[in-house]
Amino acid sequence: EYNLKKMWPSPNGTIRAILDGTVFRKPIMVKGIHPLIPTWEKPITIARHAYGDIYKNTEIRVPGAGRAELLFTDAEGNETRRTIMDFKGAGILQGVYNTDASIKNFAHSCFNYALEQKEDLWFATKDTVSKIYDHRFKDIFQEIYDNEYKDKFEAAGIEYFYTLIDDVVARVVRSKGGMIWACKNYDGDVMSDMMATAFGSLAMMTSVLVSPDGCYEYEAAHGTVQRHYYRYLKGEKTSTNPVATIFAWTGALRKRGQLDDIPALAEFADRLEKATIQTIEDGVMTGDLLAVSDLPDKKKVNSEEFMQAIAEKM
Repeated sequence: EYNLKKMWPSPNGTIRAILDGTVFRKPIMVKGIHPLIPTWEKPITIARHAYGDIYKNTEIRVPGAGRAELLFTDAEGNETRRTIMDFKGAGILQGVYNTDASIKNFAHSCFNYALEQKEDLWFATKDTVSKIYDHRFKDIFQEIYDNEYKDKFEAAGIEYFYTLIDDVVARVVRSKGGMIWACKNYDGDVMSDMMATAFGSLAMMTSVLVSPDGCYEYEAAHGTVQRHYYRYLKGEKTSTNPVATIFAWTGALRKRGQLDDIPALAEFADRLEKATIQTIEDGVMTGDLLAVSDLPDKKKVNSEEFMQAIAEKM
């Protein structure tokens, strides 16, 4: 369609790998749209490690019987081998990796973000099954917390809590919300979409990647809206929800204002967010929100009308 020379990988995935950061995704809560879990009173932020694991995997389609081995050759040429599987027939094979450096960056980003937001940090893996791979995540987080953040967390009145991934799922469902849930890459990919839907809509979620060296990338959590864009190109009116895109801009502008010491820019971002939320709470919304809102007086508008209503509220 775009006459590309080859199938290029995801631009977001490429940027995330370069920045080696952590993606924080937080639902935008508004009056009239209630989470599917009745006990959730506060938003739950997913902190996703945006590096390695299945997203940087190597895969083989095993054609038939044979031995699969994991081989590591160190700088001196010494080999470490582990048998993965003696295949009796066809199958599939996958190799994944991560690095201590990236896991440490992930931990620092999560601890710092929790202190900034003054919210508890929960972290979970499956270290009882993955006694080297997942256990390394657990050990690095605990070591960094004990050495650098324990006193800061206690002074801020917040908690760092580690448990197994299946246990934290049960705890989250029964919680009141209000915590940051740190997840490995794949877990975070799945759980952030689940969390967005449970809170109302993928279009009602903020997303920011924070790198350890102070870079930030703000985006719409739902990605591109290709189907709606094709309708727009045909001249059709769409009822596409722009809130996640608006909040990507407000997040970036607010951060730019903080970095450059421009209070007026940060204040503009605050007002735009308030205007957007107030517009929805006044009953003016796109079709996706109309379907889940229980406001008594609500009106479905198209994309342009919704943004015009926000502009008027500003």
